[in-house]
Amino acid sequence: MSDPVPQDIAAALASSAARRGCFGEPLYFFAEAGSTNDVAAMLAEHGAPEGAAVIAARQTAGRGRFGRAWFSPEGAGLYASLVCRNAAAAPLLTLAAGVAVADGIRIATGLPVFIKWPNDIVSEQGGRARRKVAGILAEASTGADGLQYVILGFGVNLRPAAYPPELADRATSIETELGRPAEAGAVLAETLASFRLLFDQLAAGERGHVLSRWRALAPSSRGATVEWTTAAGDLRGTAAGVDDDGALLVKVGARIERIVSGELRWR
Repeated sequence: MSDPVPQDIAAALASSAARRGCFGEPLYFFAEAGSTNDVAAMLAEHGAPEGAAVIAARQTAGRGRFGRAWFSPEGAGLYASLVCRNAAAAPLLTLAAGVAVADGIRIATGLPVFIKWPNDIVSEQGGRARRKVAGILAEASTGADGLQYVILGFGVNLRPAAYPPELADRATSIETELGRPAEAGAVLAETLASFRLLFDQLAAGERGHVLSRWRALAPSSRGATVEWTTAAGDLRGTAAGVDDDGALLVKVGARIERIVSGELRWR
């Protein structure tokens, strides 16, 4: 069904097997896919186990939040999706994935990336404006018995690419930031190993480490000015951290607004 796994990815996964647990087993690799999330969802519908992973060298219909296209050219990035089935872990999966991807990049490459709520991994090297290195998209499927599965997708910009004009000043790659190549296999293996630890904690009902590590990696979640649009008009406030359910807290005047989802403009 899938294409041969590239040697660097196969070797990195083999050497990290003991640390990854079920994540990355089985692995489906495609030279090209519409969306790894869609392929993973199809596999989940047909019984793929927790931890099954889909990776593509190129996506023709990759997407991010709000259905936005995720630029996924061949040779430029790591495009992956995981099948997650544990209902206890589901509420904080996006935060856990953010920590895992950020730590995976840090461990594998040394690039000191950070998290921007809710699901962006960014770099602020050399005093430059914040630019996106990776993103996360969690999509859940529920049925009469509750949660069936969550497909957790993540895309990492490894190498420079000809970004569309609307992304050119907001996106970057690990290689651009570091000035040296980044290995897809190493980033994937370290991300999955980090995610396994966080996932196991959430599945056991332990949220503390996930939340504390996320907060440590997301300095902009406290003190940054944010704006968003409501039915009553635009609001502006100061980010005041995240609560224990992962919602962003924003101070607006004397009150605290709790943001669960939606589009924020960071200033």
